[in-house]
Amino acid sequence: MTTFPENFLWGTATAAYQVEGAWNEAGRGPSIWDTFSHTPGRVAGGDTGDVACDHYHRLEEDLDILAALGVGAYRFSISWPRVQPCGSGPVNAPGLDFYSRLVDGLLARDIAPVATLYHWDLPQELEDAGGWPHRDTARRFAEYARHMGDALGDRVHTWITLNEPWCSAYLGYASGVHAPARTEPAAALAAVHHLNLGHGLAVQALRTTAAAAAQMSVTLNLHHVRGVSERDADAVRRADALANRAFLGPMLEGAYPRDLIADTASVTDWSFVRDGDEAAACQPLDVLGVNYYNPTLVRQWDGSARRETADGHQDGAASPWIACEEVEFVRQPGPYTEMGWNIDETGLTELLLRLHRDHPGLPLMITENGAAFADVVDADGRVRDERRVDYLRRHLTAVTEAIAAGADVRGYFVWSLMDNFEWAHGYAKRFGIVRVDRDTMERTWKDSAHWYREVVATGKLPS
Repeated sequence: MTTFPENFLWGTATAAYQVEGAWNEAGRGPSIWDTFSHTPGRVAGGDTGDVACDHYHRLEEDLDILAALGVGAYRFSISWPRVQPCGSGPVNAPGLDFYSRLVDGLLARDIAPVATLYHWDLPQELEDAGGWPHRDTARRFAEYARHMGDALGDRVHTWITLNEPWCSAYLGYASGVHAPARTEPAAALAAVHHLNLGHGLAVQALRTTAAAAAQMSVTLNLHHVRGVSERDADAVRRADALANRAFLGPMLEGAYPRDLIADTASVTDWSFVRDGDEAAACQPLDVLGVNYYNPTLVRQWDGSARRETADGHQDGAASPWIACEEVEFVRQPGPYTEMGWNIDETGLTELLLRLHRDHPGLPLMITENGAAFADVVDADGRVRDERRVDYLRRHLTAVTEAIAAGADVRGYFVWSLMDNFEWAHGYAKRFGIVRVDRDTMERTWKDSAHWYREVVATGKLPS
């Protein structure tokens, strides 16, 4: 059997807009995802997050599921417009009460609360004022962080400032396939910077309000970029700069990569970066959150045929890969998940070891990893999701290989606790280890949930 370190933190994860529902109850304000999903044609099937998994009303039931799974931690996100409807100004007491009950419920079940401040649901009023391309949004985010530190800072185990700012910036403001559906490359790069700045300011705010023992983190969906051949080194470099080092540079090293600035000079002069911003973005972290689903394969486009764009991020009106017009994103061999993503766990090992080499001494945590499959409920009511079990086994084995090679990986959170609203895909893609019936909201454990419970209980992968 493959064995994990004794104090390895096992968890599972969700996000507010994907599970909570109650979109206009108890003083919650509208978010950019409410606007996006209510716009015809934006989301598959016309789905919205209005009800989602009804987690807001089924909190105790879902907490009991977590307890039965035996996990040591639960990663959830706080809906900014639920606690601060306009993104600034007074807080909403009923919204704070919901998260206070959630945190207390976790602690009562000996589950560590891991709270993500921002999982993409920007208050619509802040977007109307300019959104993440606007500097003031970073300041508002720091104020929101301070409010949450005041309210929950004595009880939260780990604070994650942002989830996947790559998606927020590039899918939201460059390709337009995510909220707020803008296709403005220069604005997307400004959003990159203000997300980085907002992260740093939020960490500073939390350090003054949260418990001293609370850990500070950020979650990045780092792309493990590979080239088709050695001739594709510059394509790898360019994609890596935009996808990874645009965030790792300022957050961990206090500076943007020079090649990123040069690559994007035709799009922006980066004048939105002011003196002191990069230092403000670079705040000490206790652990770096890593989301991984599959690697990215690129090559230099020679212009002889139609350029491939199989990056796994949906085709939009524009590309999220700013100033990468000569980079091809190549479709990789299967097998594939229902998202069309290839299954290749070796990329996870290689990514973790890269981070270990580039940022020695920084602990790592897998904050999302999982797979969507077209699960079927058998006649006996059982969901035999063997492909998901195989996916999880492969990737957990990859984590142990990284640990054996020296990477300091502290924990693993499976995505996701339950089937939920998968953004622009609506409810068509099921990532959960617990099935949610869309008509009744009934929760049913899949085989993967039973398998994961055994892994959590033993700290070992069954042979």
